[in-house]
Amino acid sequence: MGETATYLKDVAAEVIRPQSQTEAKTVTSQLKDLAKQEAALAEVIASDGALRSFLVAALSLSPYLREAATVSPHLLATAVTEPLEPTLERLVTETRDCWKPREGRTPSEAEVMTALRTLKRSVSFLVALADLARLFTARDTTRWLTLLADAAVAAAIDHLLLGGHESGKLTLKDPEKPSIGSGLIVLGMGKLGGYELNYSSDIDLVIFFDPESGILPDPLDGSEIYGRMMRRLVRILQERTADGYVFRTDLRLRPDPGSTPLAVPVEAGLLYYESRGQNWERAAFIKARAMAGDLEAGEWFLRQLVPFVFRKYLDYAAIADIHSIKRQIHVHKGHGAIAVKGHDVKLGRGGIREIEFFAQTQQLIAGGRMPPLRTRQTEVALEMLAEANWITPAIAAELTEAYWFLRDVEHRIQMVRDEQTHRLPDSEAELKRIAFMLGFSDTAAFSARLETVLRTVEKRYARLFEQETKLSGVEGNLVFTGQQDDPETLKTLASLGFERPADISRVIRTWHYGRYRATQSVEARERLTELTPDLLKAFGESSRADEALLRFDSFLSGLPAGIQLFSLIGNNPALLSLIVTVMSSAPRLADIISSRPHVFDGMLDPGLMAELPTREYLSERLRTFLTAARHYEEQLDRLRIFAAEQRFLIGIRLLTGAIDGIQAGRTFTDLADLLIEQALLAVEREIEAAHGRYPGGRVALMGMGKLGSFELTAASDVDLILLYDYDDEAGESDGAKPLDSTRYFTRLTQRLIAALSAPMAEGVLFEVDMRLRPSGNKGPVATRIRTFRKYQQEEAWTWEHMALTRARMVCGDRGLVDEACAVVAETLSRQREEQKIATDVREMRDLIEQEKPPRDIWDLKLVPGGLIDIEFIAQYLRLVAPARGLTIDTNEMSTMQALEALGNEMLPPDDLATVREALRLFTELSQIIRLCIDGPFSPKEAPAGLVERVSRAGDCPDIRTLEGEVKRLSKAVRGIFRKLVS
Repeated sequence: MGETATYLKDVAAEVIRPQSQTEAKTVTSQLKDLAKQEAALAEVIASDGALRSFLVAALSLSPYLREAATVSPHLLATAVTEPLEPTLERLVTETRDCWKPREGRTPSEAEVMTALRTLKRSVSFLVALADLARLFTARDTTRWLTLLADAAVAAAIDHLLLGGHESGKLTLKDPEKPSIGSGLIVLGMGKLGGYELNYSSDIDLVIFFDPESGILPDPLDGSEIYGRMMRRLVRILQERTADGYVFRTDLRLRPDPGSTPLAVPVEAGLLYYESRGQNWERAAFIKARAMAGDLEAGEWFLRQLVPFVFRKYLDYAAIADIHSIKRQIHVHKGHGAIAVKGHDVKLGRGGIREIEFFAQTQQLIAGGRMPPLRTRQTEVALEMLAEANWITPAIAAELTEAYWFLRDVEHRIQMVRDEQTHRLPDSEAELKRIAFMLGFSDTAAFSARLETVLRTVEKRYARLFEQETKLSGVEGNLVFTGQQDDPETLKTLASLGFERPADISRVIRTWHYGRYRATQSVEARERLTELTPDLLKAFGESSRADEALLRFDSFLSGLPAGIQLFSLIGNNPALLSLIVTVMSSAPRLADIISSRPHVFDGMLDPGLMAELPTREYLSERLRTFLTAARHYEEQLDRLRIFAAEQRFLIGIRLLTGAIDGIQAGRTFTDLADLLIEQALLAVEREIEAAHGRYPGGRVALMGMGKLGSFELTAASDVDLILLYDYDDEAGESDGAKPLDSTRYFTRLTQRLIAALSAPMAEGVLFEVDMRLRPSGNKGPVATRIRTFRKYQQEEAWTWEHMALTRARMVCGDRGLVDEACAVVAETLSRQREEQKIATDVREMRDLIEQEKPPRDIWDLKLVPGGLIDIEFIAQYLRLVAPARGLTIDTNEMSTMQALEALGNEMLPPDDLATVREALRLFTELSQIIRLCIDGPFSPKEAPAGLVERVSRAGDCPDIRTLEGEVKRLSKAVRGIFRKLVS
């Protein structure tokens, strides 16, 4: 204990003084009333000595102590008549023994609760007076409060074990010593473990049990039995009754508290710390102490954890993670003065926590090689660090003095009203109360001393973490350890732009608990911790930051591993910016990478944005990727994997503005061509394996619609017509299961549709639409080339010839491809009556408008003057061009190319410029919208990042301006269309 005075009467004169004479008079009057109830007080109150002055000052400064004295005058009488330490020893012993049977009867739970509360009040009262009288140092105060907590917890545990024994749920080895051999391990953590409790501390407990200890009838029932027991333990200790409470009790430092019972089996605990234990848990276990329950088993358990807590070799990168436990981002120099009023002496800059982590960080780094550093108490740790030459003796002395001064301040703050707070008052009057309780003459003297101490601690702490500025991206706390939200962290998150900081804090704690595969390794969590400030700042700057970060969380949950990604993001700000862009602007892309994290691998390519992949590049990559596929289903799965990754990468380029909408349409189409070609080859091999080859059989695929005109989006269907031919003399295929021609090519087409559109493990490749074939849905799914030729020449309607203007051969037999191209060229080169074509085009557009009216101005395809009008203008020009003597060498053109090829001759220059401008804008917007969301675009409902992106795509400052631009262009295009087909 050290040198301490024995009696309160030994208090020196003028240790403290009352806050005001008015308060002093009120308290003096109350003391006189108490003296009438307790004769022992009469002499003290009647005198004019130092003890009376001290009591008046103490009770005026602390409303809590005044109330306790009023409720229990005998406590004050005990304080002035009994020797302090022997009395405290007696009270602690009574606390430890309050569970024991007396006169053949076991105390009830209510009786135990009453006894614990009464004894706790007595000990706290006596210690507080001795503390204020300077008869106890802060070291003495924290030690006595810890001894009381040890006794209270141990008594409650013994009471509960004995109750379990008497009810038949347990079979104790010795009911007179319930904890001995029970296998129930109660570890005190934090200040409790280090004998450093303050007046209003929570006590942090971690409970383990050994199912094989022999006291459980069925070891499998352990979690349930001990879980109920721990709930009762919390109730016994912290429930407020008429007698007050004992200690607020926190069990959330156990392994992964969100998914584990209140008492954890020993083996499960050891496995957790071995595989998933976090650096902040290592720091917490420095102070862990077996303080109740089976002490022998508890000491054994802590010995097993030594390799986890104190590694022989520690990567210095772990310092960043350890530092995150108390991340004070504004610690570095030049960040303004430390304010005294309202300062948090525990968590604030230069506070108690910084001293604790100054010591603990170095204990973790060196404790594996230097056993003397494995000490629980902060003061001893600093002393040992000095002896080991990790710090100088001067620094150790400086921080030790600062530590105990700040603990004194903390005690006074809590002593005022027994509140769990570490924050100094904001008002001058209340700050004066604290200053007087510490013996200062005024607030100025106290403030000066406190500022000196805080600056000293801040300086030492900041120098220890030389990477502080690098680790810091914003001001404020970012603490994500344990299960409880740090209030200052919530404020920081709110200031960063998050609307639901508590939800965001919970999500980030999930990362740190290693519940995702990507965050299970220590290295991954360390990298992620270092990255967290930059992540939060980047997401916070995006609109609807909460949604964006939650999408990132969803992505993180699906990643198979995280260390490579976290390292890359940490060294590549552009990649972080890209991730934020996806998560804040493109829910559809975010969903893709959440469900298929492998697509993200392509983003790690440093050349991603340098150039757009050519058709040759994609073709070579696809062939290589398919080489390893051993069977048909694996080929189809690999096609889907490749498609998802490449679509995603094309989309990323579009989203970031590396390419425009027209370029994206071309590249999406090139990709589709290659995928469809490989699917056709795979299907042909399957059909041939089952049914053989059809003599003279040839197959080719014609792309229609957006596939034909190189204008696919990220979400487009593909319009296909399968053409075939064969030898007329052949009756059936030559395989083991021969088929006639109709069934053979129908079966092949059906297999192709399934290959492209059937849901598989890796999703769907394309939805397929074959309604543009001759006879539509009523005819056969496959069309022989002669039938196709005859239909186009003799039966097709104008609208089918309009569709044919966008026809393009995708893949297949070269000879058949040439024949089909000739049919298309011949059909489109025919001279037509312009007025009839104009009438048919106009009627077709009116019918679409009647049957499929646009939702709103953002329905860019169907809106009057939108994409359909523009496509119809290009198709009309293509159909009437031969009548005007114009010839087109190729039919493989986009809508823009068709307009450019024909419009110069067939449209007024201003009209052509308007239509091209509208097509470019509407294509850009459509491509981005289809990439980013499923379903219609509504500026009110869309992610704010997407609204910003489409506004930027239209070179507009905001969405209203863009809406005006869309209306202007669509109205102009509708006028041109009506004039053209009138």
